[in-house]
Amino acid sequence: MSSAQSTLDSTVPAIGASSAAVAGGVPPASQAKPHAPAKFGATDIGLVIMAAIWGGHYTVLKIGLQTMEPFTFSAIRMVGALIILSLLALTVRDTPRPSNKDIKNLLLLGLLGNGIYQLLFMIGMTTTRAGIAALIIAASPAWMAIIGRMLGKERVPPRGWMGIALQLLGVVCVVLSTHALEGSGGAATGTILILICGIVWSTYTVLLQPYTTRVHPLHLSTITLASGATLMFFAALPGLMRLDFTQIAPSAWWALSYSTILALIVAYLLYYRGIRVLGPTRTAAYANLQPVIAIVVAWAMLREAPALWQWIGTTFIMAGLLLSRSAPVKPNPDKPLIP
Repeated sequence: MSSAQSTLDSTVPAIGASSAAVAGGVPPASQAKPHAPAKFGATDIGLVIMAAIWGGHYTVLKIGLQTMEPFTFSAIRMVGALIILSLLALTVRDTPRPSNKDIKNLLLLGLLGNGIYQLLFMIGMTTTRAGIAALIIAASPAWMAIIGRMLGKERVPPRGWMGIALQLLGVVCVVLSTHALEGSGGAATGTILILICGIVWSTYTVLLQPYTTRVHPLHLSTITLASGATLMFFAALPGLMRLDFTQIAPSAWWALSYSTILALIVAYLLYYRGIRVLGPTRTAAYANLQPVIAIVVAWAMLREAPALWQWIGTTFIMAGLLLSRSAPVKPNPDKPLIP
């Protein structure tokens, strides 16, 4: 569900992860100062595909979890993505290898952003509607701004705070929609876990930003995923030992393939290209399509009809995102997050 862009310009993945993500999450890419082409082109088309992949990923996860344990499903896709990313990272020739100190710190951050986040996210997704999860994760930039301000890293103007307030108000509406749709109990617990996931991912993204200016995106993605995948593997070990791979349902294999190849690999590469060619702001605009796509896909494939409060929350969150992205956020370089 990010780059070395300003906190309010960060995008949030729909995976678990990857962490959303969201659902798998999108690690920050290196900041660049590209020249954005005036016309709609191939890069724009790629970013629309990216938003569609990540927006549909919430529904894909729900389908996969119908026949597989959450940790088992996540461990298989994370290890698979790690193998592919490691092979891609070996092709990098124009950027030096990260220092040992950076590798150590990135592994620790990976435990937070790709480990703890994924554990909470997968539990939450078992009882939370796909559209609701996507909306809550979409409001993560609000938490990023708050955390960045608390750490003294960025100064948010009044218009930015107005956008943050709208996003948080939208989250409240979405949480209320959970009670209206499902009642209390497991669904409410899952929604709270997804909310915590947004805060965890936001903290990870803010702490990761200093490294995005000196570490290649593929190196950064591989290292942070390595520690997170290791944690998930051990958490899933009992389920993996019980699993008969020959009995995995075709729908689960399809979900695993989508989650590993499309959500964790293809969408990442499209995202990085967008950052390089169009810049973070224009790329983030396409990322804002994710929650809308997630609601539509979940409605069509899972019959998750949005409630009134969910539509109200969607309006507040989207308006807050647009307002926040139009507000210039001033960095505070005198307060480094990590030495």
